[in-house]
Amino acid sequence: MEYWLIGNKGALLFYVIAATYFLSGEGGSHELLAFLLYICLNVAIPLFKHRTAKLSLLALSSALIVACADRLSPDFLLLLPVHLFDLMEVLDRKPRGGVILLVLVPIPFLPHSFMPIYILSTFLSVLLYVGLRFQLDRLRRLDQSHEKIRRELDKLSRTLGENEAYLRQSEYTIKLEERNRLSQRIHDEIGHSMAGALIQMEASRRLFDTDRDKAAELLGNAISISKEGLERIRRALKDIKPKSEELGIHRLRLYLDELSAKHNDTFSFALTHEGDLDTVTPIQWKIIQENMVEGITNAMKYSQATAIAVELNVLNRFVKFVVSDNGIGTDKVIKGLGIVGMEERAASVGGTVVVDGTKGFRVTTLLPVNGKA
Repeated sequence: MEYWLIGNKGALLFYVIAATYFLSGEGGSHELLAFLLYICLNVAIPLFKHRTAKLSLLALSSALIVACADRLSPDFLLLLPVHLFDLMEVLDRKPRGGVILLVLVPIPFLPHSFMPIYILSTFLSVLLYVGLRFQLDRLRRLDQSHEKIRRELDKLSRTLGENEAYLRQSEYTIKLEERNRLSQRIHDEIGHSMAGALIQMEASRRLFDTDRDKAAELLGNAISISKEGLERIRRALKDIKPKSEELGIHRLRLYLDELSAKHNDTFSFALTHEGDLDTVTPIQWKIIQENMVEGITNAMKYSQATAIAVELNVLNRFVKFVVSDNGIGTDKVIKGLGIVGMEERAASVGGTVVVDGTKGFRVTTLLPVNGKA
């Protein structure tokens, strides 16, 4: 804003010099000295940082204007309103109606022929100053708003980092608790049984030479207890191990959630599934996951898409898995190493891959259900 005020002051000074020194033909050494003093004072004002020095120079410059208007020419008064605006800037005051009206005080003392020029000049200067001040205040509010948003984003980022650390710690704690629960369960349900079986086998070994019937009975009991213990171990492991369909769909959802967190501003991801997921075998889940990673990677690199959809449908004879996007697509699909790899993985279990680039890009993986084709 300071540069605009200097420009306004320079334009008015140029007019005053032209009107008093060149056009009137009456300019002399006194006018020239006044102009030089005015220029020196106003050039010095921006150079000082202390407000007292600025105010002193403004007062001297204003006094010089009034003296020159009284002694030399009323045209010098055209420079007075700009000094009022400079004063308001130094004092960091917002423009108010009463303060701005001060520029009209000299009007009753002006020659009638000079009044229109003074009023027009003052009006344009006031209009420029008020407009600049309004824009400056608006920019300051925007800066404050941006700074507030930046602080909030920093706070959210720190909170997110803390939450991620908390989630990792919680996940680790849950794993420890699960391991502790499993070890306690094995100890309570299986440890005592196996210890009893071991005692009976030891007793059977000692009685083997003296009482074979009793030794055989004890050995049979130990075998039964061992079988029961192994069955309990099998049931415990079965209860702990997640189902393949739960593990498979969870891995797909987890991968998409991670991508969504990283690329939330540029991509949106969606996952839908239908049908009986129990029929999808572990090797098929592995193929589906690898093909999904390859398809999404290609879409993010080349498709110029903003939305990527993942669909899993379990039909009567096929498992249909689709990765599609809303990108530019292509009329002619050139199979690179990625698509060839997807086809090879599907073919290893009797499936196939279909690629369509007419509306966006769409990669469909078809895998047989229970060996059906």
